[in-house]
Amino acid sequence: MATYNDLKNKKVLITGASRGIGLEIAKSLATQGAHVVFNYREGKEEVAKEVEAKLKELGASNVTGLMFDLNNEEQMKTAVNDFTKEYGPLEGLVNNAGVSKDSLILRTRKADLDAIIDTNLKGAIMLTSICSRGFLKAENVSIVNISSIVGLMGNISQTAYSASKAGLIGATKSVAKELASRNIRCNAICPGFIETDMTDSLEEKAKEAYIASIPTSRFGSTEDVSNLVCFLLSQASGYITGEVIKIDGGLYI
Repeated sequence: MATYNDLKNKKVLITGASRGIGLEIAKSLATQGAHVVFNYREGKEEVAKEVEAKLKELGASNVTGLMFDLNNEEQMKTAVNDFTKEYGPLEGLVNNAGVSKDSLILRTRKADLDAIIDTNLKGAIMLTSICSRGFLKAENVSIVNISSIVGLMGNISQTAYSASKAGLIGATKSVAKELASRNIRCNAICPGFIETDMTDSLEEKAKEAYIASIPTSRFGSTEDVSNLVCFLLSQASGYITGEVIKIDGGLYI
């Protein structure tokens, strides 16, 4: 992994950092010496303590857990404002948290649609909005939105999820245009098949079929994604904004 000196002490908030891609991003930032900030939901204090201990062990300059749910605007505002008062404005944001529930379009339930859109799209937009006032007072701010390859290509049984991730791409480009003059960048990443708990649970035949459709003939790793996120958060990518970067092994060319 490349080292980015400007990430040292940089205050970066990551949502959904308790497992999978989000946790790997948090760990990578910790090894860069960043001040890693992550959210956790009420009742998950023990999990938050475990994450905090792990990140400190990896070398984070500081670690702060913030209690808020992406569907609770007041919790988000309170948590971000309290953090800013104590440590100063955030300098980076990774909108990673997401939910999915696969369903054929003819069986899609409104409750599932609402849950997916509320977390994956509305939550990310509102958190970006809440953080933006502080961003105006910070330097070299970078926002990274974790979209998905299905936000570009669609997928059977994932109409709601695809729509939420496609919406995040549109939001990325709008935020990039709106805030570029204030030296605030915003980019999106579209991971393909990444090795996580979700892919581990697939049947072997399904895995083989998916891998056969990927030109590089393998699933990506969470480290592949976290390496790209660190690059986009750092000034090594200082002239990149509004981009949508696929990290899918060539699945969608």
